[in-house]
Amino acid sequence: MPDFTGKSVLVTGGTGGIGGAVATAFAKAGAAVIATGWGAAELDARRSDPDFAGIEIRELDVGSDADVEALARQTAKLDVLVNCAGISARDKPFDIATFQRNYDINMLGTLRTCNAFLPHLEASGAGAIVNTASMMSFLGSGTSPAYAAAKGAVAQATKSMAIAWAPKKVRVNAVAPGWIRTPMSAAAVHEPSFSDRVVARTPMGDWGEPHHLAGPVLFLASPAAAWVTGIILPVDGGYLAY
Repeated sequence: MPDFTGKSVLVTGGTGGIGGAVATAFAKAGAAVIATGWGAAELDARRSDPDFAGIEIRELDVGSDADVEALARQTAKLDVLVNCAGISARDKPFDIATFQRNYDINMLGTLRTCNAFLPHLEASGAGAIVNTASMMSFLGSGTSPAYAAAKGAVAQATKSMAIAWAPKKVRVNAVAPGWIRTPMSAAAVHEPSFSDRVVARTPMGDWGEPHHLAGPVLFLASPAAAWVTGIILPVDGGYLAY
């Protein structure tokens, strides 16, 4: 595991499934970690979780310019920003409002935090951003088209940020999770016919777990990836290999 002793890390969505695994992995690697989330129940559960001992937990609505800018003002320094906050609104798949909601949180929420914390990361001298794209950044979806479109935008924005911010010594990459067992995917995990199709197509033969994302994120944020920027790294058990 890379050593992040003395480094400051912010994980948006850090009280959730993938974000929680990433936040605790950074803490175990020695970093000072802020994990943000939304919703009193989730935040309270993490505050009483022994795995989150020593992690600062903050409420943050990534859909709010004011909330993101306020957190940036209150943060003295930052070396690594990990954007894990996201939603998958799909009740009316091709409804304009559904597309707007997915885009505002998944894409613009990522952009808000990247813009707000860019000065901190530049001041770090070796800042790193790791965004969360998706295998749906590469695939279409008939049932979650708004999510797929927003995550496609995250992938393209990540590449553009990498180009624009390299002169500032800020690297920007993304991970693209496949089918991972999280609270967001719980309904799909417990739908036997759907879950069986996922497993059948995944070469590794199972759903992934949140901790499977932690290693790739820490690598992309670490000095070991000092010459890596602008990549979208699938972490999907081989799902996209077909």
